[in-house]
Amino acid sequence: MLTAPNKDNRPLFAAKDIKPFYLEHSSRIFPQKKGLLGLFEKLLKSIVGPKYDGEYLHKVIREKLGETRLDETLANVVIPTFNIENLQPIVFSKYQAVRNPSLDVRLSDICIGTSAAPTYLPAYYFKNQGYVREFNLVDGGVAANNPTLVAIDQITKQILDGNPDFFPIKPMDYGRFLVISVGTGSSKAQKKYSAQKAAKWGIFEWLRNGGSSPIVDVFTQASADMVDLHISVVFQAFHSQENYLRIQDTLTGTAASVDVATKGNLNKLVEIGQSLLKKPVSRVNLDSGLFEPIENGGTNEDALKKYE
Repeated sequence: MLTAPNKDNRPLFAAKDIKPFYLEHSSRIFPQKKGLLGLFEKLLKSIVGPKYDGEYLHKVIREKLGETRLDETLANVVIPTFNIENLQPIVFSKYQAVRNPSLDVRLSDICIGTSAAPTYLPAYYFKNQGYVREFNLVDGGVAANNPTLVAIDQITKQILDGNPDFFPIKPMDYGRFLVISVGTGSSKAQKKYSAQKAAKWGIFEWLRNGGSSPIVDVFTQASADMVDLHISVVFQAFHSQENYLRIQDTLTGTAASVDVATKGNLNKLVEIGQSLLKKPVSRVNLDSGLFEPIENGGTNEDALKKYE
């Protein structure tokens, strides 16, 4: 949404608009049920369908983006989704939209599709009118919860195809790549599940347990961590580790949840984000898989200013 154009062909939104957007709309995207009756209603709904109907989210996205299409974005975007019809990822990118009109769909449809997290929001169907291509999408995080590798793959493909935008960069010239990867928080430092308990779970417990969805947590966290390990190894192998900045925090309690949209929790997330800027730059330890501060690496805020 940040790359969509306004009527003056300038960005429709700025980064500073992200926080007020979430503070204004989150409680209606993820309405919080109160009391025992509300808790029972939420539990029952999560068993027979997604926790939320997504109607308000769809409405807001369509109002903000209108009929803007992928090829109109002001920057070259890469947005992963997952098509459940053929169990294949679909990566929407501006480069592909220009070459393949069937992928030049409305940005609103892409945003709704890639936000359709299983068990939380309903899967999303739409057609690209004129090219009669159908899409049956769920959250892109199913395939690429950390989309860094997807973005690098898309750039590499453009280089191989001879795109003049990237001449004379070679496909493996990682010294010319600059990657800033901003995560949405990880709960892996918190001992969330145990084999002793999970060994007794059936289908329902794997789908819903303690307000979370263990099966979704496991797959998305594993996907994100594997990507981070891979990218870290590659950049270090090419002596270009300074060109990869990963900003990620470890969350606990309700801050690590997907959908606790109370005012208190949202304000807590704002504070976490602000304090994250002051934390030291960290890099994944290739042996433990955990993030560790880099000696004399400065803060995340310092690193971002350096990359301006």
